[in-house]
Amino acid sequence: MLRILTLITGLALMAACTQTQVYEPPESLGEFKLRVNYAFADKAVQGPVSRDATPEEWTKAIQNAVDIRLGRYDGSQEYDVGISLEGYMLAPPGIPVIYNPRSTAIVLVNVYDVKNKEFLAKGKQFQVLEDTTGGSAFKGSGHERTKEEQMSGLALKIADRVEEWLAEEHEENGWFDKRPDLIQPLESVEVTQNPT
Repeated sequence: MLRILTLITGLALMAACTQTQVYEPPESLGEFKLRVNYAFADKAVQGPVSRDATPEEWTKAIQNAVDIRLGRYDGSQEYDVGISLEGYMLAPPGIPVIYNPRSTAIVLVNVYDVKNKEFLAKGKQFQVLEDTTGGSAFKGSGHERTKEEQMSGLALKIADRVEEWLAEEHEENGWFDKRPDLIQPLESVEVTQNPT
């Protein structure tokens, strides 16, 4: 029994050490610059045991997290990012050790190239789970965190996953590579010799 408790404690501490941080080193996103950050939550389906949350609360949480993560890139090409919350479950208080549900959210992501007036991606789906801390591993997220803290944590996980995905697409498919500038022809200049 002592071994099992030691193992659980170790896993919980490891999970706590790998929590998503608000400010992490930036990814390689080439010439990416966020123009508009859209978030929609009006049609989100709430899980059956979830705490209640309004679409406005979700919209604000997601937009704030995306602004922090993607608003820091200052490339020369503008892109719009739209995130639609499709479903969520904000974990209620459970039974410590026995039943500790984790909050989760499902989103669809669109990326729009402003200059070329085309979507790079439409409806890319992600599901994220909230981070586990030492306390939430035993007591459960519903006992350890308020609804606002759960939403903020999930929004940060969404922004983090989208940022990583954009970096993957940039590396693999050149999404945010610098566009070749139009070469301007040199004006013809009459060259005269200086008589000496």
